[in-house]
Amino acid sequence: MIWLTLRQFRTPALAGGVLLAVALAYLLHLGTDIRDAYDAYRGRCDAGGDCAAAMRQFHGDYTNLLLYLAGASGLVPVLVGVFWGAPLVARELETGTHRLVWNQSVGRRRWLTVKVLVVATAAMAVAGLLSLALTWAAGPVDRVGADRFELVPFGARNLAPVGYAAFAVVLGAVVGMLLRRTLAAMAVTLLAVVLVQFAVPNLVRPHYLPGEHLRMPMTAEAINAARGLGSITGAAVVKGVTVDGAWVTDASVLRTADGEPLSRAEFDRCFTDPAPAGATGTFGDTAACLGALDLHLDVEYQPTDRYWTFQWLELALYLGAGALLLLCGWWVVRRRVG
Repeated sequence: MIWLTLRQFRTPALAGGVLLAVALAYLLHLGTDIRDAYDAYRGRCDAGGDCAAAMRQFHGDYTNLLLYLAGASGLVPVLVGVFWGAPLVARELETGTHRLVWNQSVGRRRWLTVKVLVVATAAMAVAGLLSLALTWAAGPVDRVGADRFELVPFGARNLAPVGYAAFAVVLGAVVGMLLRRTLAAMAVTLLAVVLVQFAVPNLVRPHYLPGEHLRMPMTAEAINAARGLGSITGAAVVKGVTVDGAWVTDASVLRTADGEPLSRAEFDRCFTDPAPAGATGTFGDTAACLGALDLHLDVEYQPTDRYWTFQWLELALYLGAGALLLLCGWWVVRRRVG
């Protein structure tokens, strides 16, 4: 059964291997280039220059490129789910070739398990190698930026991508078993994997462990360091606040010294018609006006020393979900597939 599965899978595996080889060659070149640049920037520090400014420039040189590559690596689970997982069972059910295998004394559950595990293992190997290469290439930039907890980079580094790939293959196989049509299974798998990739980082990952809490004073300097002010609803919010050595998962609206939310009228006054003060910075007089009100935010965050704990938890989440899907597949193949 393993030999038969490998023969059926050889063409998709060859295509995936070629693409993987190209990606690994590029990441090897990129990683070497990043390390040469890092040594050059470090040389400025050794020569007595402004080390902090040099490291910020080094980080800025590669941040966008690595973010695009991390986003591209997020396509790997989608691709293996759509092109490896979805046709795995659906094509056999569509053409009826599964009956020939079952007539050779191969049990239904064994047939499904072997097919899924062989392809899922290949997908995990591809995702693992790509993740290893990207993690190595981005290593110096990640150390300087200390932002590995950001949503997109987190899902492209270390262990998490291995779980994504395994889950996507099993999901595709089970969807194909239910729909029994290859193209329909590919379309539904595409949608499902994308939805999961959006939902887990935003709705589930921040709550793997209880967060730490901090009362953050909102001085004019702190407001100018934020990414944005206000919202489309007019709420008194500050966007993009950061905590050193932490991943901010939630922040309240602006609150007064007694803990009450800042009134919308007061926020609008500072936002649209602040008293002229000649203040500088991103938000100028608006930041000065709000900073004079003794405001603060209630912030929830995850310390970055939990990074590896979160990586293992995310891997376990996806592998566990994949195992549950496989159990559902066992029930379906026994009860509904003929």
